[in-house]
Amino acid sequence: MKKPLVILTGPTAVGKTALSIHLAKAIGGEIISADSMQVYRGMDIGSAKIRTEEMDGVPHHLIDVLDPEEEFHVVRFQKMVKEAMERIYRNGHIPILTGGTGFYIQAILYDIDFTENGEDTSYRESLEALAEEKGAEHLHEMLKNVDPVSAEEIHANNVKRVIRALEYFQQTGEPISIHNQREREKEAAYNSAYFVLNAPRPLLYERIDRRVDEMLENGLVEEVKRLRERGCTRELVSMQGLGYKEILAWLDGETSYEEAVEILKRDTRHFAKRQITWFKRERDVIWINKDAFAYDEKKILEAMLLELKNRKIFPEERPECI
Repeated sequence: MKKPLVILTGPTAVGKTALSIHLAKAIGGEIISADSMQVYRGMDIGSAKIRTEEMDGVPHHLIDVLDPEEEFHVVRFQKMVKEAMERIYRNGHIPILTGGTGFYIQAILYDIDFTENGEDTSYRESLEALAEEKGAEHLHEMLKNVDPVSAEEIHANNVKRVIRALEYFQQTGEPISIHNQREREKEAAYNSAYFVLNAPRPLLYERIDRRVDEMLENGLVEEVKRLRERGCTRELVSMQGLGYKEILAWLDGETSYEEAVEILKRDTRHFAKRQITWFKRERDVIWINKDAFAYDEKKILEAMLLELKNRKIFPEERPECI
């Protein structure tokens, strides 16, 4: 029998955190963060990291486990999640993968193989040097020429993924998009329910703008200054996250404060739009449109629990709440 796995995702600022806590307490679950930023210590405000008091006793995994100077990528994420899931299963609980990084979720659900092809890193190093010399857009144009599908999916600023896609093509002669499509057509590795929480676009954008304002009120600038003082620059994967690179650009004199804030709000809205597009392409997704439930969290939770029972992901007799 396949082991159970619940996924709760959706665009940024849609309200996943609070719902994930209610869900975990209802089914005897433990939460694994599928967020590429919350993994870093000291990056709390910009990543909208859940606070300890908000966890309400529910165990959380992959939060505050790396320093900002450390690299985090999908292969490392996959390894860490599998280790966390084994611990959760040993505890007799159900893992709930929560967050908005669709590529990371896909890697777990379909157990995608990211095996490196050979140990020769010379091409990767030449691409890294080219990115330094000619910029991220130049590499992205190179990717468009050999793998337009991946170029559409990968943002130009995500230099690591652009390089990986170019490297894969150079090693195999096959676009990595074809490899990924083949992998995602595999049967899910778990008895899973893939929930996508969503809200009408105008409301979502309003929530995003309000969240950015709250981050600034709560000390985002001070958080970025602390990271900058310890030597964290935009070359680090961690500092390329939304909220960090925009404030760094202002601190470095490249934009005004007002421009930085507006760019952050705009790019976060664009990010949310890309997230929704990604989830629409995924298979076997269960859309939870908040407006269809009159924004009633209790009704949303009841609908999710009914779906989980139908899929036999947890027994009729509920486990004790954590």
